[in-house]
Amino acid sequence: MQPILEVNDISVTFGGIKAVDGASFTLNQGELIGFVGPNGAGKSTLMKVLTGVVAPKSGSVRLNGKDILGLPTHQRIREGLALAQQIVQPLKKFTLLENVSLACGLAKTANPLRSMIQFDRGIEKEKATELLSRVGLDKNTLNSYPDELPLGFLKRLEVARAIALEPKLLLLDEPLAGLNQSEAESLADLILSLNKDGLSILFIEHNLKEVMRICPKVYVQDQGRPLAFGDTKSVMSMPDVIRAYLGE
Repeated sequence: MQPILEVNDISVTFGGIKAVDGASFTLNQGELIGFVGPNGAGKSTLMKVLTGVVAPKSGSVRLNGKDILGLPTHQRIREGLALAQQIVQPLKKFTLLENVSLACGLAKTANPLRSMIQFDRGIEKEKATELLSRVGLDKNTLNSYPDELPLGFLKRLEVARAIALEPKLLLLDEPLAGLNQSEAESLADLILSLNKDGLSILFIEHNLKEVMRICPKVYVQDQGRPLAFGDTKSVMSMPDVIRAYLGE
């Protein structure tokens, strides 16, 4: 299979403390991989390396064969990376439809002059309507504002905005956080269905029940270091992984 994401020996140091120490794994085209670890494992730091917020001390990250470490965040997005964040931050003065329509216009904003002379938003609104439906938000919510809707809806909006970018790789940063078990299971089902449609996904999550249910493979990190990577059932039954979560 063709690698879509190659993380090789990434290390990050803050004030002499190694937040990430030798992180390495490969995600192939079409895979859904869970990224887990106890609190303090360095998951968020590695995520920030992937998105360009934090520069690593050493190592490399390749997206679809291209080294992206020297690229700013917006350029990584144009290279095919998309992120759905744990803390949703939609544009509060825009409706759901407008939020997603803006993301659908990524190609137009690549050229500032062209974007200034193109006023028709019909195509973007049509695509946004389809995407909102795809993530389980019906037409009754299209013209609602984010402040009018519960967290479960906003989590789905965040996913819709991310896939509107037509990414090669979707990063999901704890999308189930704050949801009850029924909501978490439903959103996990959506993530699985997106993967079955061919989308490559790295799923960072604390809800081990849902990770183990939908992810064929899992990467485990503990205290900044890679602990295990492979078949989910086998990895999560390893004594070292169990100790990392439960202690001695």
